[in-house]
Amino acid sequence: MAANTDSKFAVYAALAGNLLVACTKIAAAVWTGSSAMMSEAIHSVVDTSNELVLLYGFYRAARPPDRKHPLGHGRELYFWSFIVALLLFALGAGVSLYEGVAHLMQPEPIENPAVNYVVLGLSFIFEAASWWVAVKRFRASAPELSYIEAFRRSKDPPAFMVVFEDSAALIGIVIAAAATAAAVTFDEPAWDGIGSILIGLVLAGTSIVLARESKSLLIGEPADPELASSVLEIARTSAGVRAANGLLTVQLSPQQVVVALSIEFADELRADDIERAVVAIETELRARHPVIATLFVKPQTAHRFREMSERELGGSAPAET
Repeated sequence: MAANTDSKFAVYAALAGNLLVACTKIAAAVWTGSSAMMSEAIHSVVDTSNELVLLYGFYRAARPPDRKHPLGHGRELYFWSFIVALLLFALGAGVSLYEGVAHLMQPEPIENPAVNYVVLGLSFIFEAASWWVAVKRFRASAPELSYIEAFRRSKDPPAFMVVFEDSAALIGIVIAAAATAAAVTFDEPAWDGIGSILIGLVLAGTSIVLARESKSLLIGEPADPELASSVLEIARTSAGVRAANGLLTVQLSPQQVVVALSIEFADELRADDIERAVVAIETELRARHPVIATLFVKPQTAHRFREMSERELGGSAPAET
């Protein structure tokens, strides 16, 4: 549960920062009439809403199993993470692009640009603080991996979503400041609209990346390869096991994994002996890997397992997933 707690803390930190930023940006956008500032304000409002959606996802995913959902509700977190990515695209990127195009067609000068600079500076401080908390929490989950590899292998969408959202926010603030400076320096209000369009493109790109990863988790990704290797090793060294043929794993949530294990037991074992062996394997696995929510063991010869793999999985080896 530690990873879940870390992710939730990062979401709360982002919520507090985005709420402060959104209020200051909205006030500045209304005062100055800046398109880029209005796009940034919309971005912060969307980010604030996204954090609330993620917190709701945590709440829904924490519900215990029931008759209709015997494996629990953990995957709801992946569903709501996907919704967050869609909101970022539809609201954040869509409205920013609309604002930018509208101001390009009808440019309006920025009033009191100094207000923009002050608000953007404060917003950068708030966002940077939230970003630093999110990055520290994200890196703590996989300190030995690069940022890209940690993102690809992460099973915890809220953790990397906050990092991506805050990173996009910091980039957006820099763009808004640059657009404001260009519009004032060159006396060309169109730069304000260009800045809004650029912010929209940043948000669109961010949302596409997040949606792709969230969709993959929602459909069902295998667990971490190290977990699969450890499960096979524990099974192979258990009493009464002749061979651990392979396994299939599915990530239900950041802290829940389903494992289907194919084992060939010794020929001399009777049904009650096999049952005791399975109980021993399950006890050891749950002690070593608490994330295993459900374990299915299929007594099966290695030959039968290979036939099944070739027929159902196109010859791929489930043990390598």
